[in-house]
Amino acid sequence: MDFNLVVVAGRLAAVPELRTVADVTAVRFLVTVRAEHPTSRVDVLPVTLSNPTPDVVDRLGRPGDRVWVAGRVQRRFWTDVGERRNRLDIVAHQLEFPLPGRPTGRWLV
Repeated sequence: MDFNLVVVAGRLAAVPELRTVADVTAVRFLVTVRAEHPTSRVDVLPVTLSNPTPDVVDRLGRPGDRVWVAGRVQRRFWTDVGERRNRLDIVAHQLEFPLPGRPTGRWLV
């Protein structure tokens, strides 16, 4: 059985970008994830959410805010100036914005 599931907890790295292409609206944002073990490092992961509701877009407005993302990994391919390119994205299915001092548990989307 194949299984493609990603859960990421981190902070927004930049202001999200809202785009509409061919009648599909998507919000793209970066999540910063810090790790201490086995070595100290910071990863910045690209996330895409298709057809977000307005309340989700409003809550994605501030860099530094905490966000939890559940989704899948997808490799995207395109051609740029005659050169084939690709990248990995997290395609979000669920988002949560935990507030300080409050337990998590309300997933949006």
